[in-house]
Amino acid sequence: MTAHDDDRQPGGEVLERTRDKTVTPKLYRVLLLNDDYTTMEFVVAVIEEVFRKTPAEAFRLMMQVHTEGRAVCGAYTYEVAETKVDTVRQLAERGGFPLQAAIEGDG
Repeated sequence: MTAHDDDRQPGGEVLERTRDKTVTPKLYRVLLLNDDYTTMEFVVAVIEEVFRKTPAEAFRLMMQVHTEGRAVCGAYTYEVAETKVDTVRQLAERGGFPLQAAIEGDG
């Protein structure tokens, strides 16, 4: 029996060996955008809840939004990023604030 005999089916067909390739999905950044009305406390709460950041990290990101106009709160697959943006929008609307989030990709 040769090494190639191991690759043959009973009918004589040769099995093709395939290698699974792991494709890393493209990630999209979710940004929070500054406005003149949303309170800092609300922004911190949203960052903690939606992006699962610690209080210290949420405060740092809120300050970045406040001073630089925007901050990246995380990088996710497109579907997850879309959900995060929608969740921010819903929370802001419920809280009576104009807080906005956006998706930014590399392409």
